[in-house]
Amino acid sequence: MAEASLVEEDINAGSELLQALDAANLKIRAAFWYLESERDEYRLYLGSPVVDVEGPRVAYEQVQRVLRNMPQPPPIQLDRINVVSPTSELPALLRTAIRTGPGIDHIRFRENTVRGTFIEDAFIYRST
Repeated sequence: MAEASLVEEDINAGSELLQALDAANLKIRAAFWYLESERDEYRLYLGSPVVDVEGPRVAYEQVQRVLRNMPQPPPIQLDRINVVSPTSELPALLRTAIRTGPGIDHIRFRENTVRGTFIEDAFIYRST
């Protein structure tokens, strides 16, 4: 199996989508690419309180609407995005290691163990 890699196109796509979500006033408290080792693929995680208040379906619909309405949608499909509660396990775990402000950062977080969980690779835009 070929080893997954996070390419510049993915990094830019995640940043563009997060900017569009912010412009649409969707609350995104966590945003990061995460290497799911067992599947050997990177997935974009978005932690939104909408998941807690209105449910994951509404949160996915909001993200899909923003993607559709972007003048030049980034090359990222909804099936590579996980919209989760910002208090769910992975966003909470990363937040214990790295906290950002509300802007968009570019922090590579590789080969670290946080609270006994090994994180092979993550690229963090936001962790609040």
